[in-house]
Amino acid sequence: MSKKEQVRSMFNNIAGRYDFLNHFLSAGIDYMWRKKVIRILKKHNPGRILDVATGTADLAIEAAKLRPDEIVGVDIADRMLERGREKISKKRLKKTITLENGDSENLRFESNSFDAVTVAFGVRNFEDLDKGLSEMNRVLKPGGIAVILEFSNPKKFPVKQLYNFYFKNILPLAGRLISKHKSAYNYLPNSVGTFPDGDNFLEYMHAVNFKKTFARSLTFGIASIYTGEK
Repeated sequence: MSKKEQVRSMFNNIAGRYDFLNHFLSAGIDYMWRKKVIRILKKHNPGRILDVATGTADLAIEAAKLRPDEIVGVDIADRMLERGREKISKKRLKKTITLENGDSENLRFESNSFDAVTVAFGVRNFEDLDKGLSEMNRVLKPGGIAVILEFSNPKKFPVKQLYNFYFKNILPLAGRLISKHKSAYNYLPNSVGTFPDGDNFLEYMHAVNFKKTFARSLTFGIASIYTGEK
């Protein structure tokens, strides 16, 4: 089974508990991180936003506060999208946000068609990181911005040691007990551990022609926001 199929299956299986686990296991810090993404987007006043690997649409819903003309969210996991549509309907955002099944590495949209592209906790799941980032760049309008939120690996003592203990011991156990999925929350620390974070990730962005790239470290290096313009 390819990484893409593994990711699709895993997220479909945990969709019902995904939001609760995200907020519970991060102690709610993920809300703050998303708000930081929106503050960066606000400076660019995007009219049309694409949210890649949108999941249950948390970031798309937060981005609706900017009052853009349109937000499109794409994801490969249908059950995650179903959960996202329920949330969008409850918040009466159906006129602003639409969700659809879509492959981040083969986006159906025309080139130069979005003012901003966002991803929250999704790029580490790309099967082909170069291709996924290249597609994000392709669909951006010239001067458009990509804002990417992703977990990182803390480098400093004692955060690094505490983080690794939590990620490798507590998080997988709690995730398994609550989600009833044996491997989903083992996948998370493994995927973060092998992800090219920090300056290494910026090199991937440069390689597909993003300009003015920048990395912002969040919460002692637990996560990072990466930005780049077309």
